[in-house]
Amino acid sequence: MSTSSSFSKAELITAVSVSIGAAAVGILIYKTFSNKDKCVKAKVNLDLQKDNPKVVHAFDMEDLGDKAVYCRCWRSKEFPYCDGAHAKHNQETGDNVGPLIIKRKEA
Repeated sequence: MSTSSSFSKAELITAVSVSIGAAAVGILIYKTFSNKDKCVKAKVNLDLQKDNPKVVHAFDMEDLGDKAVYCRCWRSKEFPYCDGAHAKHNQETGDNVGPLIIKRKEA
């Protein structure tokens, strides 16, 4: 006969099943609240030209002058031009986005 300190086969199966279930629930909770997953799915454009299916801007090189600075964080009040809003965005989110700068080559 078995002693009281040993597990029966049914108790062992139950313990393993509960452990696997707890691990699965833990993984699902982690994925739900993980910042990494949310950042990948987050929208970049929060409110600019939302009525357009795609926001596109084109500029002629001749019209740029010596230098043009364009927004890449989508937070600029002067979009598509940069107004420095990326600094606040980076501080709040831990991101490292900056502007796109186009300038003529110095001779």
